[in-house]
Amino acid sequence: MRILHLYKDYFPVVGGIENHIRVLAESQAQAGHSVSVLVCDPGHKTRKATLNGVRIVKSGRLTTAASMPVSLGQPLALAQSHPDVIHVQGPYPLGEISAAFLKPRTPLVLSYQSDVVRQRGWLRLYAPLLREVLRRVDRILVSSPRYLDTSPWLQPVREKCAVVPLGVDSQRFAPPSEPYAGRPTLLFVGRLRYYKGLDTLLRALAALPESVALRIVGTGEQHVPLQALALELGIAGRVAFAGDVADADLPEQYHAATLFVLPANARAEAFGTVLLEAMACALPCVTTEVGTGTSWVVQDGVTGRVVPPRDPGILARAIAELLADPEALRRMGRAARARVEAEFTQDLMVDRVMAAYQSVVE
Repeated sequence: MRILHLYKDYFPVVGGIENHIRVLAESQAQAGHSVSVLVCDPGHKTRKATLNGVRIVKSGRLTTAASMPVSLGQPLALAQSHPDVIHVQGPYPLGEISAAFLKPRTPLVLSYQSDVVRQRGWLRLYAPLLREVLRRVDRILVSSPRYLDTSPWLQPVREKCAVVPLGVDSQRFAPPSEPYAGRPTLLFVGRLRYYKGLDTLLRALAALPESVALRIVGTGEQHVPLQALALELGIAGRVAFAGDVADADLPEQYHAATLFVLPANARAEAFGTVLLEAMACALPCVTTEVGTGTSWVVQDGVTGRVVPPRDPGILARAIAELLADPEALRRMGRAARARVEAEFTQDLMVDRVMAAYQSVVE
C-alpha cells in the first residue's frame, strides 16, 4: 500500500503527534508498505530525505500563523502525489483542506487529535471548511471514546469515527528491575504549555510535606513563569527543572519517581501519551477530568487518581493519600502496567490504523 502521512512537522521536531507519525510511518515501512511523510520545513527551502525506510518531504514555509505553517509547496507536492491513502493529523487546517479538496478521489483518513481550543477567532473563520472536511473524509480516528462522546464537532459524523488509542513501546518503557525507594518524588513529563496545569501542581506541592519533591522534564513557553512561581511559593529548592531529556534516557526518569502527575486544565490535553509511558513503567498516575482521554486512560482508584482541574487543594490531598499508602501505589502500578499491555501497545495501535486504511481502500 502507498501511504502518505500529512502534517506540520516531523522528526527531529519532538512532540506527541510528531512521535506518533514516526512510529506509524516506520512500522508501516518495516512491514513492506511504501510510506511517505509530507510536512513543512522550519525554513523556506524544500528538503527531501529518507530515514528508516520512510521518504520525507519537508516543503518550505512562507510563515507561521496561529501555530500553523503557511506553505505553498506542501499543497503542490500533495497534488502531484499518487498515494493509495492519505492520513492527516488534525487539527491542521492547511493539511485537512488540501487533502479534502485537492485529492477528493483518494481515500482520506483523519486522526482527530483535538478540538481547536485556544484559537477561537481562527475557528470562527475555519468552521464552515472544517464541517466540509469532516463530511468528505472517509474515516476519522479518535484516540478515546471519551473524546468521541464530548466533541461537538464529531457528533454529526459519528458513524465515520473509529476509536484507535495511542500506543507506546511497552518493552522500552518497562518497570525498573528494582522499585524506586528514594525521596518521595512527583514527576511531570511534557511540553511546558498553558494547558498542562503545572501552576496547579506547584501550588499543590506547596501544600505537601517538605520531604516531597517534584521533577519537571521538558521545556516550553511556561518555563520562566513556572520558575518564578516556584520562587514565589517558597518551593524552588524542591522543584527540579530537568529540561529536555534524550529519548534513550526517558525511561530512567519514570523509574526514579514515586508518582506521575499530569494536571491538565483544558481539552487541548486530548489524551496524554506520557500517561501511557508512566503506566508502562508501573508508575501510578494522577490526572484531571477535562472531558478527554486523560480520565479514560487513567482509571480512578485502579491505576491512579482522577481529580478536578485547577484545584490545588484536591490535587494535594489525592497525592498525599497515595504517598501515605505504599501498598496502594504498588497495586496501582501493577494494574497500570497490565492496562498498557492489554490496550495501549504500539503494535496494537499500528494494527488498528492499518485496519482503518483497509476499510476505506478496499
